Amino acid sequence: MLRLRSCREEPRQLSAIEATTAMAEDKPIRRHVLSALVMNQPGVLAHISGMLASRGFNIDSLAVGETENPNLSRMTFVVMGTDANLEQVRKQLEKLVTVVKVLDISKENYVERDLMLIKVQAPPERRHEIFQIVETFRGRVVDISHRALMIEISGTEAKVEAFIELMRPYGILELARTGRIALVRGEKTAASWQEEDESCSSESTSAA
Repeated sequence: MLRLRSCREEPRQLSAIEATTAMAEDKPIRRHVLSALVMNQPGVLAHISGMLASRGFNIDSLAVGETENPNLSRMTFVVMGTDANLEQVRKQLEKLVTVVKVLDISKENYVERDLMLIKVQAPPERRHEIFQIVETFRGRVVDISHRALMIEISGTEAKVEAFIELMRPYGILELARTGRIALVRGEKTAASWQEEDESCSSESTSAA
């Protein structure tokens, strides 16, 4: 399989002394959203999550689903780390045969969504106020029983977390979340990034 390489300048490996110095300088650790296009093959998810775990990254959120191309899936995972460390991991992931492209879209203008189903205690005398909260958050009730409601909420991580906190006083019976999914705004796609990288690679080869 053709391996795609970025036209950006490849960072050199840090020596042990440089790595220690970088840690001492307290490089900012921030939230990164990585979007990976991978082949629909068994074991890809385990391979990628295993690589991240082996390098000390805890995956805060992971969502996988088929793309517009039935031969490819998109993995969206959220991890915490420094920009330099995540860039190294991104490049290492792209070396895997089953990985087509990995993008750190945290630096882009992107849309992010999280979907949650939450089941809460809802006795008849408190049901009306719960419905009002659901309406305010533009959610919807998807199941009603004698003493409980199941509610669907989608939106940003902050919105979902805020709704959870408001439901705690009523009594949360259980909840399930999909994890974050995200796409960059506008016309730019993973395919356009791929074409851009191939173009830059060709220009670099011609210049050499």
